[in-house]
Amino acid sequence: MSPALIPGDRLLVVRTRRVRRGDVVALLDPRERDRTIVKRVDRVEGDAVTVLGDNSGASTDSRCFGPVDRRELRGRAIYRYWPENRRGRLTR
Repeated sequence: MSPALIPGDRLLVVRTRRVRRGDVVALLDPRERDRTIVKRVDRVEGDAVTVLGDNSGASTDSRCFGPVDRRELRGRAIYRYWPENRRGRLTR
């Protein structure tokens, strides 16, 4: 799968912990707590969420750091507003 996002994309993120498989989410990086990362939800199990990057060969995700607690989620990305030529809703 090709990456849905590229460096420089700017996203509108709505605060929520209610996510479903396929949602793009912003979350605290489990390895660097002062950093926010963006990943796609692969699985939701209780209070834990498994996230994967769209570029599996070059992505650091739950395969490296394990499932993430829902409390670590900043929210769900719903819209890319920059760059202008790529703006629009994000899809599952």
